[in-house]
Amino acid sequence: MLIAAVLFASSKSLWAVPVYGIEQAVALARERNPEILIARKKVMGARGGFIEARSGYLPWLSSSGLYDKRQTQSETNLRQEDYNATLRLEENLYTGGAVTSQVAIAQLNIQKANYDLQETVNRVTMDVRIAFNELLLNRAKVHVREDSVRVLEEELKNQEEQSSAGIVSKLNVQRAEVALANERPELFNAQTELKNSYLRLAELFGVDLRPRTQAPPFEISGELQYRPNHPDLNDCLARADTGRPVLKARQKDIEIEDRQYVLDRSAMRPHVRAFSGYEVYSERDPEVGQEFNYGGVVGINATWNIFDGFATKGRMQATRARREAAVEALAAARRSVASEVRSAFFDLQQAERVLETETRNVQTADEALDAAKSNFAAGLGTQLDVLQAASDVTRTRTTRLSAIYLHNTALARLAHACAGSEEALDFGSNIKKEENRNAAQAADVAKPPEKLSQQ
Repeated sequence: MLIAAVLFASSKSLWAVPVYGIEQAVALARERNPEILIARKKVMGARGGFIEARSGYLPWLSSSGLYDKRQTQSETNLRQEDYNATLRLEENLYTGGAVTSQVAIAQLNIQKANYDLQETVNRVTMDVRIAFNELLLNRAKVHVREDSVRVLEEELKNQEEQSSAGIVSKLNVQRAEVALANERPELFNAQTELKNSYLRLAELFGVDLRPRTQAPPFEISGELQYRPNHPDLNDCLARADTGRPVLKARQKDIEIEDRQYVLDRSAMRPHVRAFSGYEVYSERDPEVGQEFNYGGVVGINATWNIFDGFATKGRMQATRARREAAVEALAAARRSVASEVRSAFFDLQQAERVLETETRNVQTADEALDAAKSNFAAGLGTQLDVLQAASDVTRTRTTRLSAIYLHNTALARLAHACAGSEEALDFGSNIKKEENRNAAQAADVAKPPEKLSQQ
């Protein structure tokens, strides 16, 4: 029995579902997200390109050999066998700036790859925070809809009992049935959106879903929560213009094309290389000397393309065009980043206004529902008034949840656009945290009444 208990406990721990908070989710995505892994491999590839380009500064050691035996076609005194073997050490003396440009381009490619990696990490972090808040939103909506369906089911049961006792008419039962039927599709929709949120977050985590299973491979902790933040638009635009990795990567594109132009131009200049080595060779003519010969060799090799059919001119023209395109791409990227900052900032302002309005509206809807129930109990109202007031309560609470989600997603988008953290966005705020005492969890106002008949 003890062994069985131990095995059962170990099997439960083996199949335990991990639970992640939002910071743990971000850390997991940075470690396992496929796009981040690909970007890291590109950085490694750029470093390999630098090693290749740097080889132009180092000497080359190479060896070559040849052996052949000719069939005698006519009378000749030449030896039939011919062989040679060479070990040569070569070093570039002058390349017209080719090697220097290749090394500079390789270094710029490494910097660009690192900026692309930072941009990818920031974007994935934003996507994870948005997906995490979306999952919290849909989970809270499911709870609200489940509670609403439960309340309407109890109301329908209560009306059926009163109708059987002859207290109310059949119309009250039908109205309760219609209200319940209208609420159930909303619950089904919220449940489906919750499943899709798990799929989206699993994709960002790089987690493979087990086949033929409906349960998510992980769980998340926390509630959809509003944290006030009041950034300044001008400060956000300045930070984005100076710190956004995508802008730095576009600047590196321009520098790369400048270096590429020098590299293309080097083909019009002479290339000089010195070499030294040792050679073993055969002499085919017996009258010249013995067959086996050896000795050292040293020399200089120079090449200069006098005319290449305008190939170099064409390459330089293409490089100039690419540089002009890179300048336009940088300007377009600056406009796009500024648009991202403004869009996220406007969404953040909208969420603040909606949240302030809906927080008061939830209280008003609760008071309206209490008044409708009191009037109905006193015979001054109808059941339709109570059902409508209950529907308004559910709608206002889900709207407030959506406003908190919009606020959090806008904050995550603004942090990504500024290439900073959400905590650092409050640098331009003159509003004290004590003025936001109403910033509480969404769950405290998202719970519908237990019964429609309660006062």
